[in-house]
Amino acid sequence: MKKIRIATRKSELALWQAKHVGSLLSQIDNELDVEIVGYTTEGDIRRHERLQDLGGKGLFTQELERGLLEQRVDFAVHSMKDVPANLDELFGVVAAGERADVRDALVGADSILALPKGSRVGSSSGRRAAQLVRQNRDLDIVPVRGNVGTRLEKLRRGEFDALLLACAGLDRLGLSSEVGQRLDIDFCVPAAGQGALAVEFLKERKDIAAIAASLCIDSVAMAVESERLVVKRLGADCTTPLGVYCRPLDPGYHVTAVLLTEAGDRCLRVEKKGEDGAALAEDAAETLLAMGARELIDVG
Repeated sequence: MKKIRIATRKSELALWQAKHVGSLLSQIDNELDVEIVGYTTEGDIRRHERLQDLGGKGLFTQELERGLLEQRVDFAVHSMKDVPANLDELFGVVAAGERADVRDALVGADSILALPKGSRVGSSSGRRAAQLVRQNRDLDIVPVRGNVGTRLEKLRRGEFDALLLACAGLDRLGLSSEVGQRLDIDFCVPAAGQGALAVEFLKERKDIAAIAASLCIDSVAMAVESERLVVKRLGADCTTPLGVYCRPLDPGYHVTAVLLTEAGDRCLRVEKKGEDGAALAEDAAETLLAMGARELIDVG
């Protein structure tokens, strides 16, 4: 029996994701013996600081990648939206299994329109905050960190009037009833890779790479790769107020990308439709750059 060691963060959601990937692996090969190995990342340790202030490269992945390099683990499981698009060439990453709901969730109120003027809305995401404040400047967006349970507890204590979270995380934890509104993708474009699970590995380990590839669903993989390509071409990271969503059609794909300043006062948006997801991503990124994307990213 071959032993497979999966590295993960220690939060409830991260452990759920790692166990889910372990279950997928066992379904593919019931001779695999899966072990979950918990890690604490820099992003977990510095949880009282804004992500935008910490920088966006590998806050939740570097310690797990060290485990891969030292071959103490075989795979690292992440939320795909947390994996840098400009991944070190030593590593490969695949989207594992089906993609969950890509939308963002409003928690604590039935709808954005139901929030009174001056409502305090907690968010750890500059992308969510910028899109929301652009739509409604009467709201007060407040930074919030911590795992899902911690954020919900802060909401119950009255620190916020509402929260913005990912639908996927709430659904995976059995907390769908907490969702007041699932925000339409046209209203709040999700982060690249949102809703997808990432399985990272060392490329040089061909046997492990082959196992990872067996977890892929072609349409999901192409959509996620296209979204990440837009981020990479723009030189952006997970703290950039950038939403990218590639929706599979029959046939082809539809790519929507929106880039904002942190304050939400400036916005660039493109939509592309065609049969080749990667080509659409390249086209979307080039269009954004021609519209002045580099200036917006530098301004923040």
